[in-house]
Amino acid sequence: MLNFAAAAAAKSGSSSFVLILLVAYAAIWWFMIRPRQKRNKEARSQGRSVEVGDKVKTIGGLIATVIANVDGVVTLKTDSGTLLDFESRAIAGKWSPAPPAIEKPKKGKK
Repeated sequence: MLNFAAAAAAKSGSSSFVLILLVAYAAIWWFMIRPRQKRNKEARSQGRSVEVGDKVKTIGGLIATVIANVDGVVTLKTDSGTLLDFESRAIAGKWSPAPPAIEKPKKGKK
């Protein structure tokens, strides 16, 4: 009888341990992996949504204007006039220059 009770206690302990592991895995997935997948999905859709005439930035940091977008290949024209072909997944997104920073006058002695 005691052996049966000890076996039942050990069995319930291991099942609760498995349950704790499953809950921990679900929490890690929900808070770490899922948001990363969402960001990657948004980045992929942003690269595919560029249109001719848009200023874009590539994942390498190149800023150029879209000349053509055909079958996943985006042709870009730099300010120097160079034409470059990129896969659409290499486009990080549309580029808009940041407004210039406004400097506040320094307080000091005159």
